[in-house]
Amino acid sequence: MRKLITSLMICVAVVLFTTPSALADDESTSAELKVEAKQAKINEVADETLQTLFKERPKAKDLYDKAAGWAVFDNTKVAFGLTGGGGNGVAVSKATGEKTYMKMGTGGVGLGIGVNKYQIVFLFQDETTLKNFVTKGWQADASATAAAGKNAADAKTDFSNGIAIYQFTEKGLMVNADVAGTKYWQNDKLNE
Repeated sequence: MRKLITSLMICVAVVLFTTPSALADDESTSAELKVEAKQAKINEVADETLQTLFKERPKAKDLYDKAAGWAVFDNTKVAFGLTGGGGNGVAVSKATGEKTYMKMGTGGVGLGIGVNKYQIVFLFQDETTLKNFVTKGWQADASATAAAGKNAADAKTDFSNGIAIYQFTEKGLMVNADVAGTKYWQNDKLNE
């Protein structure tokens, strides 16, 4: 029993100390840049991710055209028995062009070891859903994975609860977007 507790404590310590170091590459670079440069980097990733989405799922462009707004997040997730991760993104209202820079964080327990970089695209059906996402933040639960699943990957012309979600890894578009246990909120430093 003592070995089990010691092993769990080591796993927790590894996650706590490894997650920041895995993210340090992006964060240390970003910390050295001015706010405008950080925003430009986030905008560039968002534009590239949207272009990848439209290329891999041409029908997603139709859904994008119907959407009131969108958001893209660039994330890193670390797993060593426990999982944790974080990233940055931007949410955009198509009506006004207003950009809100945001952060995301995720954590949980799972099997697996490694680091995973991925991007998530949210399409918002209406301004109210977008505004709630931006002003109140959003916390994905297990039902969010189902909402993001096959309908989003097949790029059908409907939203689930006002949102369509697409997730990309280095290998391409995932059939099921794994957003459960993830929270999104405004990045005060980039929205000053």
